Amino acid sequence: MEKETETIEVEVVEIDGIAPVPVSHPHPEEEDPSQNGWNDWQSWQGRARQLDMRWWPLWVLLAIVLVFLLLTVGVILGVIFLIYRIIRSFFAGIAGAFKG
Repeated sequence: MEKETETIEVEVVEIDGIAPVPVSHPHPEEEDPSQNGWNDWQSWQGRARQLDMRWWPLWVLLAIVLVFLLLTVGVILGVIFLIYRIIRSFFAGIAGAFKG
């Protein structure tokens, strides 16, 4: 036969002449579950509007990456526009040579 473990429940009345502080355990069935989720979101309300200063190195790094990406896109668009102008002037020159 398997031996079952016994659970002994005790209540501490006094330790060294001092009564312990009673600990109240919240009962889950007494709490309204719909209110718990809302209270959690209310605590985030102020945090969403303000950046945490511990993360400033990450924000600086992301800003540098964003600037480089914007500059890269700008240079690429500039090169495309320059190539377009060169090709357009080339064809305009060819068309002008046949007119005159």
